[in-house]
Amino acid sequence: MPKAEHVVLGVDIGGTKVAAGLINAAGEVLFTARRRMLVNKSAEDGLRSVTEAIEAVLSSRRARAVTGIGISVPGWVDSQRGVLLSATNLPCWRNYPLAEKIQQRYKLPTRLANDANVAALAEAVWGAGVGYRNLFYVSLGTGIGTGLVLQDRLYYGRTGAAGEGGHMTIDFHGPQCACGKRGCIEMYASGSAIGARARHLVGHSPRTRILELAEGKTAAITSEIVGRAALDGDALANEILREAADYLSIWLADIIDLLEPEVIVIGGGLGELMGSFFNYIRGRLETSSISPSRQQIPILSALYGAESSLVGSAALCLPRGQVWMERSRKSARAR
Repeated sequence: MPKAEHVVLGVDIGGTKVAAGLINAAGEVLFTARRRMLVNKSAEDGLRSVTEAIEAVLSSRRARAVTGIGISVPGWVDSQRGVLLSATNLPCWRNYPLAEKIQQRYKLPTRLANDANVAALAEAVWGAGVGYRNLFYVSLGTGIGTGLVLQDRLYYGRTGAAGEGGHMTIDFHGPQCACGKRGCIEMYASGSAIGARARHLVGHSPRTRILELAEGKTAAITSEIVGRAALDGDALANEILREAADYLSIWLADIIDLLEPEVIVIGGGLGELMGSFFNYIRGRLETSSISPSRQQIPILSALYGAESSLVGSAALCLPRGQVWMERSRKSARAR
């Protein structure tokens, strides 16, 4: 009789959506489902968004082999207790025992971790970062998340709060971020920032394809619509994305000067769209970075694209991913 496939249910929770899927021990995505995330209502409404996505996946025939649930969320996480402490893009939850809530409902072992950390894990173990010992991972989505692998270890920092690169200030006179700081890179190059910039500019370009795709409703403009317009050759959409790429180049130049990673891997829903600007960003590094090796550091698209955090969340419950996470935690405790 053939051995049953080891399958984990991964859940990636973001500021606008919940993605859930079945992932096997080879890091292969077998089945996925998405639901809208309700972030500005009650904690129970937010939880309902998550359970709806999970149950859509559990309805699959292959879900009968599920052995655990891994969950990724943005923001600050106490992984040992399975608690989401706080997240700028998830205001519905604060000090919320999310892992416990899910485990009680589905009677399966459940683990919780930061989305960018687990995405870095997925890309390092199975994805674009295979073969590199030092990796800087960027998730471009509603916000901007980062994860850092140093010497084959996820870097947690002193207390586990390291890796909030999306809230590095690049202009202290800039707009105030929801995190409380001013001029975070997230305010200039995230999906939210791109959507807001487009909504501000469309009034000056009434014939833009952006407004057509939004059916004439300025309030309906999102980064996804900007991306579609850019693919259609819209000048304003491309200008907005190029501006975001300029800010990313300044920020990544600082990362290179500080860390000199072996590779930069960019994922997230917006990461796929910004892939067409990687050569442009590399060219901008000539004047924004002082590192002699700046042109030798590859900037790669995440192998899993927007699914890096989904696969990484599942890796929390898969043997190879568990080894990586435990190895990284031991390294952090040793410091």
